Amino acid sequence: MSNPLLDQDLLPKFDAIYTEQMEPAIDRILAENRERIQELAHQEAPTWDSLAQPLQALEDRLSNAWSIISHLNGVMNDDEIREVHKRCLQKLTEYSSEVSQNEALCNAYKRLAESDEFQTLNEAQQKAINNTLRDFHLGGVDLPPESKERFATLSRELADLESRFGDNVLDATQNWYRHITDDEELSGLPQSALDSARQAAEERGLDGYVITLDFPSFYPVLTYGDNRELRREVYEAFTTRASDRGPDAGRWDNSQLMHDILSRRHEQAKLLGFNNYAELSLATKMADSVQEVIDFLERLADKAKPEAEQELAEVQAFAREQGGPDPLEAWDLGYYSEKLRQHRFNISPEDVRPWFPAENVISGLFKVVEKLFGVRISSDESIPTWHEDVTAYRIERGGESVAFFYLDLYARQGKRGGAWMADCRVRWRHSDGSVQLPVAFLTCNFTPPIGDQPSLLTHDEVTTLFHEFGHGIHHMLTQVDVADVSGINGVAWDAVELPSQFLENWCWDPESLALIARHHETGEPLPADMLERMLAARNFQSGMQMVRQLEFSLFDFRLHTEYSPENPVEPLDLLARVRDQVAVVRPPEFNRFPHSFGHIFSGPYAAGYYSYKWAEVLAADAFSLFEERGIFDPEAGRAFRENILEKGGSREAAELYRAFRGREPSEEPLLRQSGILDESRAA
Repeated sequence: MSNPLLDQDLLPKFDAIYTEQMEPAIDRILAENRERIQELAHQEAPTWDSLAQPLQALEDRLSNAWSIISHLNGVMNDDEIREVHKRCLQKLTEYSSEVSQNEALCNAYKRLAESDEFQTLNEAQQKAINNTLRDFHLGGVDLPPESKERFATLSRELADLESRFGDNVLDATQNWYRHITDDEELSGLPQSALDSARQAAEERGLDGYVITLDFPSFYPVLTYGDNRELRREVYEAFTTRASDRGPDAGRWDNSQLMHDILSRRHEQAKLLGFNNYAELSLATKMADSVQEVIDFLERLADKAKPEAEQELAEVQAFAREQGGPDPLEAWDLGYYSEKLRQHRFNISPEDVRPWFPAENVISGLFKVVEKLFGVRISSDESIPTWHEDVTAYRIERGGESVAFFYLDLYARQGKRGGAWMADCRVRWRHSDGSVQLPVAFLTCNFTPPIGDQPSLLTHDEVTTLFHEFGHGIHHMLTQVDVADVSGINGVAWDAVELPSQFLENWCWDPESLALIARHHETGEPLPADMLERMLAARNFQSGMQMVRQLEFSLFDFRLHTEYSPENPVEPLDLLARVRDQVAVVRPPEFNRFPHSFGHIFSGPYAAGYYSYKWAEVLAADAFSLFEERGIFDPEAGRAFRENILEKGGSREAAELYRAFRGREPSEEPLLRQSGILDESRAA
């Protein structure tokens, strides 16, 4: 029986992929790769075609198989695939350490970089070789034998620890639910949330309603629920996930895992000659130093905190006027903030839902991207997927297919929370001249359709969809033919959020909203007065939102700067100190935010969460060009596509940005866009 995970077809055969095929496929690819690498590494006069190109082919075949396994583990998780994923991850980590510490292979790359041929290679090829040599160093190739072995051991242990951290968060999230039979307990919740809660109960064979810790379920309780005790219960369950506190205290506790992860990261950094893990992290980013990042975050905090303090005082005063509790607790803030928003702007996220049916939002998103970047997007129902809710699409330009993607929008059991883009296939040119087109996975966790009612999105969810699609077009519209620097590969991590945050701007402009927003029953556009109120409320509590992001960013960066065996920083203690510096809201003592901070403990943002704010500066500055020229200005769209999207990681991010904008980025557009810097002061 053939194994579809070994096929090199552009699109995976999801209708023929089974869990029992996964590990044998990885085993075979790894064995064949190891044998071939031995041959490649011992060339006296390596060339691009004899070394880099065939190694690229080996890594791409492995990546194509692993991307499917990793993705299915995230969106169709069960005990069987979790165990297979864990075993394969251990094997891949071991293989990765072998390759990155292979001195013969590294020396072959050095000979290629020093050869006469190197100067004849194109920009992308040269960048790929230089990145590879950098990564050999960061993988420990220069270390003495004992240190190499220790570095590899640390890599294996980290892969396991980070995977366990994520599993604990998923298990804790999906285990807890609150069964409710008394309608009064859910007073204040909008009909959409009630319908969703009723459907969640039906899926469990229960009467009444079920509240879960999936975002579309718990968020309405904290935002609209009149029952203060229920708000507290849901808040506590969510903020104590995978910790020593809360309803499942100790069951999936990530406390020790955090220390184990931090200590191993620090040890790896020290082995490579860095003072701390933050320095190691910056070796592949735009920012030049630890101090530059901290100065950047503190500079934004200095500007945002006074605004945030004023916003907090306003909601506290409003709550007192309404006879609310004094002081407000964490589970009260969302509730009274939403009441204040409605009082001040006469608009709620629920008010606009009927104008954002998922199907129309997707269509509008595609129209925006088509107008901006000269492409055409269409669904292709002939492409098999992993779930009935998933749709496959193709992107065409000039009548030819340039990319494909899968859209998986709705929350369900066995699916990791949040929203993300991941690569399924990367664009690159084979040795025979043919080009493998890029393929992307785009995943969200929105409320699914209920009965005959379509999925109706909040505007925040619309923005999330645009954000992830921004990552998608960065991956899919690349014109780079070298896999290592194609799409998002090789892009400095603090620049990788530029296209995603950039595309969010089209969720706010009246001209683009006309393409996105249509009433799900009447087809009517968003009423002008509602649009006006929505835009007026755009920066409601933007100062509080910004300092919250800065709190997360500083916590992450300082944690990875200050942690060492001699100074085993306690994450909760450091978070308290960071909050003293930048936060205006102090959560209750039981809050265990770090225990579920998957971005940094089980994802790729360790000592890099600041990237969201760093790239947000770039995105706001980039959009200011479209504000000057028109949001669908074809020349501006072409410049962004050609200089940012098409170039991928083939040049340094700072160079690409300057080529697009004609200057260095400015922080002013972000502060102005956030309402923290007004036009008169900006002038």
